[in-house]
Amino acid sequence: MGRSGDLPRGLVERYKARDGAWPDDTGCSILHVDMDAFFAAVEIRERPELANVPVVVGGTGGRGVVSSANYIARTFGVRSAMPTAQARKLCPKAVFLPPTFGLYQEASAGVLELFRRVTPLVEPLSLDEAFLDVSGALRRLRMSPGQIAERIRERVRAEQGITCSVGVSSTKFIAKLASGMAKPDGMLVVPKAEILEFLHPLPVSALWGVGKRTAERLTGVGLDRVGDIATTPLPRLRRLLGNAAAEHLHALAQGYDERPVVPDSAEKSIGAEETFEVDHLDREVLKRELLRLSEKTAASLRRRGLRGRTVSIKVRYSDFTTITRSRTVLVPTDVTREIFRTAAQLLDEQAPPGAVRLIGVRVEQLNDHAESGEQLTFDAPDRGWREADQAADRARAKFGGAAIRPASLLGPAPERSGATEPKPVPDSGES
Repeated sequence: MGRSGDLPRGLVERYKARDGAWPDDTGCSILHVDMDAFFAAVEIRERPELANVPVVVGGTGGRGVVSSANYIARTFGVRSAMPTAQARKLCPKAVFLPPTFGLYQEASAGVLELFRRVTPLVEPLSLDEAFLDVSGALRRLRMSPGQIAERIRERVRAEQGITCSVGVSSTKFIAKLASGMAKPDGMLVVPKAEILEFLHPLPVSALWGVGKRTAERLTGVGLDRVGDIATTPLPRLRRLLGNAAAEHLHALAQGYDERPVVPDSAEKSIGAEETFEVDHLDREVLKRELLRLSEKTAASLRRRGLRGRTVSIKVRYSDFTTITRSRTVLVPTDVTREIFRTAAQLLDEQAPPGAVRLIGVRVEQLNDHAESGEQLTFDAPDRGWREADQAADRARAKFGGAAIRPASLLGPAPERSGATEPKPVPDSGES
């Protein structure tokens, strides 16, 4: 459900905090904190003269997409994941900026450190949002959940110079819905006893797992609101959606969500992808890009002390058809050559020919370096490819990222957009 979705009149006002007052927050120990237009807000923090003009952050080339837009730009219809060219047509007077990821990572680290001063139960979802379980902090801080949320909002503004919105309730699902409705720079508290009153008038698209196609299927048979899902017999929902989706949505519509806040969950995968400025058919060009991305991915693994067992590639064609293909290797690896060899084999053997606009490499099934075995062979040299990678890491750390590169990457590189495209939103995922 979009933040400008089909909301019942007065619903947000009923639960929104105003002038230090909000609904009963007893038992509402789950907070969802979401930074407001995060990338754009950080850029404006660094350039205060942009505070009152539309600002759009994203790829600035012909293939670029919008990563973030401030709320002034959004009044012109600019949205995340929109092609930059379309955003320029909607808002030609906007200031368009390329992303500055180092700044965003620094701000994100500061925000997470602030959260962890409140509670150790912090579950980051991305650079700009996290769940907090403050049940243990209530007595220690002698504050209610709403008071803790207000303190967090004040500290984010004071320490990071940006704003955030907070949803407060008794479950993760409701807290996340509430933070979205509180934007920008607001707080919504949904009392535990009023979850169904809050939830049932919402459009079915509010349910986690309902994408565009599922919403159309449900509304097409008269199931327009969450309350309709809650009162529909499960057998009918199963016939419409299948067993798993029906049971999942029926439980959410009844207000059930028993997921705990899981702090510091381990990374599941590490990868890199790139969008070309022009589509490429030449497989040698694609393989050189796979090598560059494999090198970047392997370096990220080594920095984190991780190795992975599954290598996957992502290929998006000119018509936006996207495929992923993967292969599991015998022994977990963080070696550029091994990752690239597997990725290149996948490209050759499992990716149909066609003009390619985006290509990516990812390593999955990660585990700690100390826990990973290392394959030994009788003819292995004393110093192998891992040692070569480690030597390259040291050289780059001392002399910069371009100090040492594979010879095949020394020639002209294909033009790239400079920004990764957003993942397509699947019908079964959150939008």
